[in-house]
Amino acid sequence: MSSSSAAPAAKPPMRDALVAAAFRLFLDRGYEQTTVDDIVALAGVGRRSFFRYFPSKEDVVFPDHERCLTDMTAFLAGGEDEEHDPVARVCDAARMVLRMYAENPTFSVQRYRLTRRVPGLRAYELSVVWRYERALAEYLRARFAGQTDGTLRADVIAAAVVAAHNNALRSWLRSDGEGDAGTLVDHALGHVQRAFGRPADAPVRAVPVRALPDEGDERPEDVVVLVSRRDAPVWRVVQEWEAALGRA
Repeated sequence: MSSSSAAPAAKPPMRDALVAAAFRLFLDRGYEQTTVDDIVALAGVGRRSFFRYFPSKEDVVFPDHERCLTDMTAFLAGGEDEEHDPVARVCDAARMVLRMYAENPTFSVQRYRLTRRVPGLRAYELSVVWRYERALAEYLRARFAGQTDGTLRADVIAAAVVAAHNNALRSWLRSDGEGDAGTLVDHALGHVQRAFGRPADAPVRAVPVRALPDEGDERPEDVVVLVSRRDAPVWRVVQEWEAALGRA
């Protein structure tokens, strides 16, 4: 088939076209000098179309955060049973934000540079970060409910997860998106998990002990002592107990 008969390339969805037009103008003119009217004119749509997707000009700079926050909240809601280590769960939730940035490194780096130059966008970004932190803290508060200092622990861990994630993310963005962002974030979140999470080994372990023989008994008695974390799930305790008895 000749090139003249090839089908024309499909237009990007309107939302993507608005984001592309906005950033083209931000880079050419500057953020403050660009208006919503400028953006819709370049995108070839009306003002109503813009506000159908974005409540404000600031929101077009952060087009995917609402979706990511919704996905994160759903992910956390699926890990409320005792089987999941809550600290590991919130660290995995933070990795969802990283994946959003890593999907389009060029756009993410451009946005990072833009927010560094515009104080209003930095303030807006802080409000977005606070919403992520609040989602993590609310999940942890529910998991630690009834524990001593449960609310305090939840808030401290949520803040630590966000701080570790953002430290690694910004390091990657400052390098113009070079290297493996996932490795950087894993390293940073590892500090949080070692400080606050469950140890890498099982939270329950059986320790065989040789008891002294009773009077008149020639053999020492076999005793198994089960050592368990207070927050270990009951099914894990039973599983380890059965395994210990089977080895005896």
